[in-house]
This record gives sequence, structure tokens and C-alpha cells, in this order.
Amino acid sequence: MIYYLLRSRLDGNYLVAHLQPSDSGYLLLFREDFEALSYVNAHAGEVAHKFAVESIPNSQLSPLMKRWGFHGVGIVQDPLVPRVEFLAQPS
Repeated sequence: MIYYLLRSRLDGNYLVAHLQPSDSGYLLLFREDFEALSYVNAHAGEVAHKFAVESIPNSQLSPLMKRWGFHGVGIVQDPLVPRVEFLAQPS
């Protein structure tokens, strides 16, 4: 399976959700590239041009999460509402 991510063109950081200020964040994943674009255009249209969509195969997701220290992932089910399913990474 391929997932799509939003990454800042300015500093290279990925778009994450912080459920608590103390956590390292949940990496937001999208099932389709157009869903990522819909999400950023709907909820941050004024800065949408500052993000790029990247694809990542499922096999590379765990190494990326470890390298960046994310707490888990947030799989966006509906980019317009938004509806997100959060999954914590096992310790």
C-alpha cells in the first residue's frame, strides 16, 4: 500500500497532529494524493502552496517514523470534515 504525506517546502518537516503538547505528534497519512491536496486546501488554503505531497510505501513507514520520532500515525479518513483515525506506534 502507498500512503501520501504533506511535507513543508520551507523546512522539510512533515505535517503532523499533536493530540497533547508533550507528544512528538502523529504523522498524517492520506490514501490518495488528491486527498492530501484537498485537506491542505480546505484547512490551510493560505499556506497550501508551502506544502508538497510525497508518497511512501508501507514498507518505509516504520523507518521514517523511527527516524523522526513520531508517536504514531493519523490516517485521514475524510479530508474535508476532517475525520482522522489515530494509531499509536507500539513501544
